[in-house]
Amino acid sequence: MIWLRFESHLDAEPPTIWLHATRMQGVNDELSPMVRMSVPKAFACLTLRDAPSGALLFNSWLLLLGLIPFDRHALRIEKQWDYGFQEDSSSWLQRRWRHKRHVELMSRGSRLVDELEIEPRFLPERLIRLFVRLLFLQRHRWLRAHFGIIEARPIEGEAASR
Repeated sequence: MIWLRFESHLDAEPPTIWLHATRMQGVNDELSPMVRMSVPKAFACLTLRDAPSGALLFNSWLLLLGLIPFDRHALRIEKQWDYGFQEDSSSWLQRRWRHKRHVELMSRGSRLVDELEIEPRFLPERLIRLFVRLLFLQRHRWLRAHFGIIEARPIEGEAASR
């Protein structure tokens, strides 16, 4: 099992950040240029608030460099709350992909935190950890460039060990 945590202190209010984070275009902006998630046309304008909790939302191709399919992701939002969600999905490569994201108001700006719990199916954990770590470092660099930062701290926190 792999546990990772990433945090950014952004110069924007939670509603502004959340509007971006709850749309597939926002997700793909963060993932680019490393990865792109395909989205069925019926879900292209969907926001997280429109997504039913607990049910399979849709299947998505994960495309390396936006072109090369390398995984098929079954997207399932387990629960959501104001400025937060927990995804509990699976894919061809991941038996379990649990992604918890929340945005909290700070005295100035907001803190965005991503926590991941990953159970690979067959690839070595170190390979999955490296790829996901690079991908989420990219996501947080994009968020910081887009929204601005309040304080320069490391993006990645300590990986939780259980």
